[in-house]
Formats: sequence, structure tokens, C-alpha cells
Amino acid sequence: MYLTSTVRALPVHFFRSRHCIRTMSNIVEKKQSEFSRAEPFRVAVIGSGNWGTTVAKIIAENTNERPEEFVRDVNMWVYEEDIEGRKLTDIINEEHENVKYLPGVKLPKNLHATPDLLAVASPADILVFNVPHQFLSRILQQLKGKIKPTARAISCLKGLNVEKNSCQLLSTQIENELNIHCGVLSGANLAPEIARECWSETTIAYVKPKDYRGKYDDVTPFTIKHLFHRPAYFHVQVIEDIAGASLGGALKNVIALAVGFVDGLNWGDNAKGAIIRLGLREMIHFGHTYFPGAKSYTLTCESAGAADLITSCAGGRNFKVGREIAATGKPAEQVEAELLNGQSAQGIITAAEVYEFLSSKGDLNSYPLLITVYLILKGERSAECIPEYFNKTEDVKHWED
Repeated sequence: MYLTSTVRALPVHFFRSRHCIRTMSNIVEKKQSEFSRAEPFRVAVIGSGNWGTTVAKIIAENTNERPEEFVRDVNMWVYEEDIEGRKLTDIINEEHENVKYLPGVKLPKNLHATPDLLAVASPADILVFNVPHQFLSRILQQLKGKIKPTARAISCLKGLNVEKNSCQLLSTQIENELNIHCGVLSGANLAPEIARECWSETTIAYVKPKDYRGKYDDVTPFTIKHLFHRPAYFHVQVIEDIAGASLGGALKNVIALAVGFVDGLNWGDNAKGAIIRLGLREMIHFGHTYFPGAKSYTLTCESAGAADLITSCAGGRNFKVGREIAATGKPAEQVEAELLNGQSAQGIITAAEVYEFLSSKGDLNSYPLLITVYLILKGERSAECIPEYFNKTEDVKHWED
């Protein structure tokens, strides 16, 4: 398209000139140089749940269309399972469908499933992590020293890494464990909708690596957008606020549980709106207090912030689990097992981690909603007690005489 439009714009007498061949060659070279490097990037996806498989589908579609920039074939690591006597990896590779976690969605033929983690990750230039965050540490231990030192990573995980009295972003954990640069993908992204190619958007936070090798040899924001953006159904906005994007994705799961609680109690939409408002307030306060680089703008105006929160509180898995807990009185673990087909409600784990961290900091009173969710999950409070905690959030401001 670029070359055709350029040629049409040239005057007829140009083609008779001795500069024609040289100029046309320069045009083609300039266009190709936007993406060219010695070898195209090889991409690997670590994880194959419904979101992991959806992201892998997007990536494989884009690598197939951009062979000058990416190796066409995309390898996806799958935790092997038996499905009616067949291995899940065999089903994915032969039928091009993840029948357990993303049934009914056809996958690109250049997407290949394998249970061998090192075979997937070792040759990759770009690693896309998409596993439940409680399994991340074990996976990173297996990969340490086994991947390219020049590799870059994108974390699609939503959670935090809490150890003793420290709280760490999962992208930071990946960077520290593997000694590679890592960005973050987070947004209002319900996997089944995106897999069906319903229009949506996401946020990718990616900053310039400290060991940046130049635009022709390294992963740039343009590389990231080309890898994930699908014009017809998946819009990508690239920013630099990794902390804000990460916190939005992690903490919204806890808030979604709370909204599920009030929905399960049939308290109506006004109550859900109040929970979302307080939840967003606590998310912003947590970011400012413990991750000063996190921007309020990201949490309020990007897909990774308020949009993700609203979507998760309307129909995400954490919302559904919270609703069932309040409606039935069943424990969280039982509801999770019954509803999620082997997947996780990440908000349950994140609520416990946030409670542990804030307790170590002596800062429980600053986050009444986040703490209340944890206590409800533990069975120490009932969902009916939520309104009383609103009284602890804001003091009345008196006018001066």
C-alpha cells in the first residue's frame, strides 16, 4: 500500500530519469527498515488458560501477518492434562482448539502447544507470561539461567508478590529472577469476549530497557504494539506507567469480589456503584503510598485502571465467585472449584497478600474495603457488615467559623 501510493504520486517523467531505480530502491529500503533486524523476533507464551490462550491467539495472528518482524510459529507452554484419554497439547495441535479452557474458539495453525517449558522459553526473544500468579515463582526458578540474556518479557499476570513486609510487582519479580526487562499488559479484558473477537482495548506499559540495543535490534513500543494490536477487535495503548498498570490489574480483583458480595445479597446497583467508588479510591491511595511512581491518571483514565475495574465488577470470575459466596454461604475455595473449571479467582489470593502486607506495615485502617473482603473470605465477617466499614473511610469536613 505504501509503495503503491508513493508510485502513483510520482510524475510520469520521473520514470525516464536516471534517478528512478535508485530512488525507488530507497523508498522500499526505508519502508522495510522500519521493522528490519538481522533476524525476526521469536515469541513464546507461558500459560494456556482462557486468557493465556486468547493472548496466544492474538500473537499468532500478528506473527503470521508480520514475518519480517516476527517468526511466524508461536510456541505456547501448556500444563499437560488428560481430557477423556487424550493429552491437552495433542488436542490443541491437532484440532486447533483449547477444548478445556477456551472451547469453541479456533486457534491459528501457527500456534503450537507443548508441555516442555524450557523448549518453549529457551529460544524466545519475547516471553509473554500468562499463568496464575501463585505459580510464577516455581516457573521462574525453572527458567533461571536457561533463557536468552537478551530476551524481553511482557507480564499478563494480575497480582502482587508479597514476602514478609515487602510488596513487589510481578513484572519486577520476573526482572529480578531472570535478569531481563519486563513490561505489563493489563486492561478491561474478559477473555471469552476477546477470543470471540468482540471489540475491546488494553493497556501495555513498557519502558526503555536499561541495556537498550537500538531500534533495529531491540523490542520497542512499536514492536509491542505490532505484536498485540488487532485493528478489528483488540486496541492497544502503550504507556510507561508499569506500577499503575500493574496495581490496577491486581487490586481490581479484590474489589470485584466485594461487588459480587453485594450483588449476591441483592442490594442493587447503587450499592455496587458505592463499592466501585471506594475501591478505586483505595487503589489510588495504595499506589501513591507504596508505589510512588504509580499515576492516578493510569488508574482512572486507562483501560488498565477504571475500565478494568468496572468490567471485572460486571461479569468477571472474581465477581461471580463473590456473588456465589454471599448468596450461598459456601466457603471461597468450594465456590472457586465449582464455578471456574480448574481456574483461579486471583482476588482471593491477592486479598490475603494485601492483608499480610498492610498488617506488616501497621496500615490496615487505611484500607477498610480491601481488609473487609479478606475477613469475609476468611469467614470472620459476613458480607452484610460491609456498610459499617464505609463509616471508617471519610471524616466529615467541618466549615471554619
